[in-house]
Amino acid sequence: MHKRFIALTLGAVVAASALMANTAVAQDQIRIATNVPYKPMEYTTPDGSLTGFDIELGNALCAEAGLDCSWVQQSWNGIIPGLMARKYDAIMSSMTITDQRKRVLRFSAPYIVVPSGWFVPVDTDLAEFDGDDLAGKRIAVQRGTVQDQYVTDKFGDSATIKRYANADDIAVDMSAGRLDAAFLDFPTGQSTLLDESDAYKHAGPVLTEPKKYFGTGFGIAFRRNQKDLAARFNKALAVVKDNGTYQAIYEKYFGKTGDSKQAE
Repeated sequence: MHKRFIALTLGAVVAASALMANTAVAQDQIRIATNVPYKPMEYTTPDGSLTGFDIELGNALCAEAGLDCSWVQQSWNGIIPGLMARKYDAIMSSMTITDQRKRVLRFSAPYIVVPSGWFVPVDTDLAEFDGDDLAGKRIAVQRGTVQDQYVTDKFGDSATIKRYANADDIAVDMSAGRLDAAFLDFPTGQSTLLDESDAYKHAGPVLTEPKKYFGTGFGIAFRRNQKDLAARFNKALAVVKDNGTYQAIYEKYFGKTGDSKQAE
């Protein structure tokens, strides 16, 4: 009986150890959601591969943290519900850290600060971008973003706010003359409009305030109970900033003096 009890006990320990090992492996396999296209942050190449600042930085963070990461493409409207439903383990998709989002999400440290800007046809008479200037105008934003919230609150009573799934769809309607202005993350407007055509220009202020809308930078989002996973990403972020990896990726997409800035 005694020997049989020991054997059974050892068997249970071995089984538990195997389960723990399998659990550890599973925990190291991380799925990260992103919404494309959103140049230069996340988009696909002609062969269908994901690339962009967020993608390359995310891969570098995963390598440093010893995580086996895969990317999941998800529409922006469903990206937070998908995280809550455990369809993936994190979101790295140019998500601004705001007090409102922090009520339901845990964020990494900010990894970049990106201003928002106005983009218009070159022959426009728009200049000031205040309530009077935009009265009756058609303003494009990506649906569900901080830019959407800002223009809706500030100009929704006087202008027509047109919401799109992504910046590429905005570019289509801009080229067709169906829009008077677009309000976007500056690098996205630069890549999607200014770099693609000389028919557009940036005008008006570049905005990072008020923080109510524009937050403290982009962060990786997790469920609130994922404290340990967030800590692993934060530790990895500190290392890649220190060893030059972050700087190399940053300069690839924004140059040495881009319109974005590294988060401190």
